[in-house]
Amino acid sequence: MPDAGTNRRRADAARNIAALLDAASAAFVQAGVEAPVRDIAARAGVGVGTIYRHFPTRADLVVAVYRHQVDALAASADVLLGSATSPSAALDAWIDGFVDFLVTKHGLAGALRSGDPGLEALHAYFLDELVPACARILDAARTAGQTTTDVSAYQLMRAVGNLCIGAENDERYDARSVVALLLRGLRYAAP
Repeated sequence: MPDAGTNRRRADAARNIAALLDAASAAFVQAGVEAPVRDIAARAGVGVGTIYRHFPTRADLVVAVYRHQVDALAASADVLLGSATSPSAALDAWIDGFVDFLVTKHGLAGALRSGDPGLEALHAYFLDELVPACARILDAARTAGQTTTDVSAYQLMRAVGNLCIGAENDERYDARSVVALLLRGLRYAAP
């Protein structure tokens, strides 16, 4: 049975990891996935060695940050279905979070194409977790007669993803307003 000291060290390690993931996420939004490790450590209030102890390679850190964010976005689907005023409102809120997720991933596409084995499974994980989450909300909106039945969750996510491409590089382009137009079209085409 673990003693109080062991439990305290585990709690400290969990806090360090959470702080690292939050700091890395913020650094990636600001500077892309190539943000300097020393900047991430400073944001997290830990030493550089702590980052390397938990995440020996940059790929390990990138994967951990994005898996953490994918998990949070996937979990938000059920929360939104339980708290939104309607399934279509839950869908709008979830897609808004999905847009946030997509437009803040500076450099991720290049990193995924880098051939780094640590990053190869990330896209599959993204689809495995997020498509079913989107499907739950989309199915609820369909059942309520609030959206068309002509689009699958994968197709919707792909369309949203395509609308978000380049948003971080063009200040004149507002991906969120174009995605809102897409969602209005889903409702307009409802039976």
